[in-house]
Amino acid sequence: MKKLICIAFALAVGATLSAAPKKKAPKDSVGFTFTDVNLVKTTPVKDQNKSGTCWCFSSNSFYEDEILRKTGKVIDLSEMFPVRLCYDEKADRFVRRYGVAQFSQGGSGLDVPYIWAKYGAMPEEAYKGLNYGEDKHVHGEVESLLSGYVKTIVRKPNRRVSTAWRKGFNGILDAYFGEIPDSFVYEGKTYTPKTFAASLPINVNDYIALTSFTHHPFYQPFELEVSDNWLNGQFYNLPLEELKAVVDNALENGYSVDWAADVSEGGFKWNKGVALMPKGKSESDMNDTELSRWVKLSDSERNNSKYNFEGPVEEINVTQEMRQEMFDRQETTDDHGMVIVGKAVDQKGNRYYKVKNSWDTNNIYDGFFYVSEPFFLAKTIDIYLNKEAVPQAILNKLNVKK
Repeated sequence: MKKLICIAFALAVGATLSAAPKKKAPKDSVGFTFTDVNLVKTTPVKDQNKSGTCWCFSSNSFYEDEILRKTGKVIDLSEMFPVRLCYDEKADRFVRRYGVAQFSQGGSGLDVPYIWAKYGAMPEEAYKGLNYGEDKHVHGEVESLLSGYVKTIVRKPNRRVSTAWRKGFNGILDAYFGEIPDSFVYEGKTYTPKTFAASLPINVNDYIALTSFTHHPFYQPFELEVSDNWLNGQFYNLPLEELKAVVDNALENGYSVDWAADVSEGGFKWNKGVALMPKGKSESDMNDTELSRWVKLSDSERNNSKYNFEGPVEEINVTQEMRQEMFDRQETTDDHGMVIVGKAVDQKGNRYYKVKNSWDTNNIYDGFFYVSEPFFLAKTIDIYLNKEAVPQAILNKLNVKK
């Protein structure tokens, strides 16, 4: 996901926000009253803090939910194990491609499954990745060092790439994240990253990545054109209503959904625990007082005024064409990775998805928030989930077997 967005919103969370019950917000707090339905069992909310690694926190959380669903066991997977290994993989591609490749903290929902299949996994207690004097993740310094390092290598000051660059690069990774142990002890047993992954009920071949855009044929896979898809991963393309039907079917049957989306919209209100796509009033809908104020506003003030909501409002009707235009004009961008863990309704019956974030638990819903259906339809980049959660009729159209 886009690094700056991931970090900026994580930093914007105020520690002074008051907590509220998970099920319902006080009616006088922000004007919303949510009732949860179809909740999926999920592991605790985590904190990516000052790091652009939402992609790993969301994917790990999703796999933790899958383990919980299958075994009833809560497990805490290491985020920095795949983060460290992805840096190494990105550096290799960056140098081999003469610097014409993505190199940043960001990533996609396909990165963790890639690392899982190639290298394995580790529990958090065995690899925290905090070797630099901080209690929480702060990646600005290490990213600057790594980025500057690989850019120097591709400039070839010695006219050709040295044989030592990989050792130097991994020296930085070891210094900040720690060396990856060959083996470790977890719950009294000795594992390697490979054997630990094999001990868990996760087979990456059981999962599928889906999206919905019209610039590629439906029911076919394609390489999603976002900068953090550095693995050139393939996403199956569905019509928008079928993408929504997949998410609904998953939640109704106890499966969570790894979700990548744009969170830069004015209707994304993290502090209020809600994300909407407000329609905004037309001049014909305004009374004389409202119209008098409206004509005095600048264009930007008029555009922003619809986002000053304090409760449920009328939202736009999102079509496939509208969604595509937002993506083509880069109004919808690949910002953030989260996990959808349930459905909800507000006091007026409007439907929402309940989402688990990775920005700690100090917002009004203890680290969760509610995304309206229009926001989901407009601003979803992609989803990743168990193929078992996809309706068979849709899998048949994709020519995919469970």
